[in-house]
Amino acid sequence: MNRTDDIEMGESVHFLLVDDLPENLLALEALLQRDGLVCHKAASGEEALELLLVHDIALALLDVQMPEMDGFQLAEFMRGSERTRHIPIIFLTAGTADHQRRFRGYEAGAVDFIQKPIEPDILRSKAAVFFDLHAQQRRIARQRDKLEGLTSALQLADQHKDRFLAILGHELRNPIAALNAGLNLLGKRDDSGPKQDIRDQMQRSLNHLTRLVEDLLNIARINEGKISLKIRPFVLQDALRYVVESCQSLLDADGHTLVADIPPEPIWIHGDEVRIAQAVINLVSNAARYTPEPGQILMTARRVEDSVHIEVSDSGIGIPIEAQEHIFELFRQIDGTSRAARDGLGIGLALVRQLVELHAGEVTLVKSAPGMGSTFRIELPVAGAPAE
Repeated sequence: MNRTDDIEMGESVHFLLVDDLPENLLALEALLQRDGLVCHKAASGEEALELLLVHDIALALLDVQMPEMDGFQLAEFMRGSERTRHIPIIFLTAGTADHQRRFRGYEAGAVDFIQKPIEPDILRSKAAVFFDLHAQQRRIARQRDKLEGLTSALQLADQHKDRFLAILGHELRNPIAALNAGLNLLGKRDDSGPKQDIRDQMQRSLNHLTRLVEDLLNIARINEGKISLKIRPFVLQDALRYVVESCQSLLDADGHTLVADIPPEPIWIHGDEVRIAQAVINLVSNAARYTPEPGQILMTARRVEDSVHIEVSDSGIGIPIEAQEHIFELFRQIDGTSRAARDGLGIGLALVRQLVELHAGEVTLVKSAPGMGSTFRIELPVAGAPAE
């Protein structure tokens, strides 16, 4: 924007002239006047204060030597008011501007002194700096207000989105549960051939739909910060055995082998056993989706000083270097297999990160390369065994 932008938007820049001599006010007004500027004139300090309460002033030019309230006193009043303390002040003086007078003026809030008789070009140049600065500040304020409005609108839209996802997920759960129950009943019949193939296909599609619904609910929980924890001491090995049991059917279906290397000595964790298991299950499931069958997935647990490292490694497609810094973000998926892309919404690793961080832990990608698989590590603080 240039100096005419605020004028085109219907906004003028206001400035104040204060002098007890009318001829000086007229001369200064004529000297500084230009398009888009509005001049307010005051013949005394009291009149100036009244104008300052009404108008948004960009610059005040004050005569030092005035009866009753001189320029220094007026400046001190201005600096004492929240409304006017930010207004730049230039003192106009016909007297000798000795060090003592200058010190008093700067102490009162002056930004400059101009000696009379005034050189027009110098005054116009100095005043223009403050006029343009004021116009720029107003533009910045408008942009800030616009950004705040857009931010509020985006936050509201995000809240509506989260609420919609939560409602949608809950509403879909009931019909999915009914369909699952119906398929289970049909599966008890001793059928084979095409009917069984159709039921198997329906079950696979229903399992996929169930996963998508759970993803929707987890997205809502992540965004709303509504993931709750039931904290208690537990043995990590128990949670990891549950992980193996929960993932076995998925791994079998994909022709994968899961190798668990877990130490026999109990490792105590103070946290939510179900949520920790959920985080590891997500890592194992993610590894299965991105590993061509038949593949091998390795889950290890090791105590390292005051923490435990849980690692999940696979022999899958790996993660491109340019994608590695984004993999823990919501809706991030790795290109490369159409099956992996349609098996979820890309929230598994984001959920893992939040669950681990809620336990004062950290999840990291230890290593990965295209065609060389990936290794993820969860680090959690360990706790002492509970007292008997």
